[in-house]
Amino acid sequence: MQILDGKICAQAIKDELKLAVVQLIAEGKKVPHLAAILVGNNGASETYVAAKVKACEEAGFISTLIRLEETVSEEKFLTAITTLNNDSNVHGILVQLPLPKHISEEKIINAIHPEKDVDGFHPVNVGKMVQGVPTFIPATPYGIMLLLDHYKINTKGLHAVVIGRSNIVGRPISILLSENKNPGNCTVTLCHSQTKNMADLCRDADIIIAALGKPAFVKADMVKQGAIVVDVGITRVVDASKKSGYKLLGDVDFENVSSLCSWITPVPGGVGPMTIAALLKNTFQSCKQKNEI
Repeated sequence: MQILDGKICAQAIKDELKLAVVQLIAEGKKVPHLAAILVGNNGASETYVAAKVKACEEAGFISTLIRLEETVSEEKFLTAITTLNNDSNVHGILVQLPLPKHISEEKIINAIHPEKDVDGFHPVNVGKMVQGVPTFIPATPYGIMLLLDHYKINTKGLHAVVIGRSNIVGRPISILLSENKNPGNCTVTLCHSQTKNMADLCRDADIIIAALGKPAFVKADMVKQGAIVVDVGITRVVDASKKSGYKLLGDVDFENVSSLCSWITPVPGGVGPMTIAALLKNTFQSCKQKNEI
């Protein structure tokens, strides 16, 4: 069993981007600027945004954090996005999800200009991804592909089972894994809550991508010897023995599954850092495109 270490891979990407930013500065060009919008004071969201701001700093990016109250109106939210869309110094716009129930996530995501949608959620970018046209790929699936590439995992001809059909992870990673490239060229099975023979499908899988948000859902009896397992899930579970009062668990029963795997991601330290690294790469690409205009 070998670890697909997201921390190591993400650091390599940040180091590479930092050198590229130094070159931009030397050429007198603009450096990447990521603007993040955080609504309310959700603890998990605060942690995620802080990690993204720190990563920007490490890579030499400019970052701006815009805080909106939990009770912010949809109109005011949309106005904030319009302001960022019109700011030529901002290259990427990130809206930290989830949003309060009175705010339409669809309306907010659609309001972000596709050229600044570095999370890759806008319908224009999703459509381009499906067609195989260069675009901003959703950060978590992109991060997974970067991780597989970093460790030179040859996925050609493998059977990949994706558990979870969200627009954020499940559906896009199923498309990326089926593309005619490496990583890619997989035969992909997309499982969800209505899949009847999920355990059997997983036992046949060369690659399992677990992205359903249920702690330790994937058990040892669902994984064949030598499988590659990517655990996207991360759930806070109460643990009085921890200083924080909780522990983080993935969608895979790591303790019992890891010994069966050829490669496996840990939680934390696997997909999480790669999501941020992918977000930075998208932001850098947006900046590069603007500098070339």
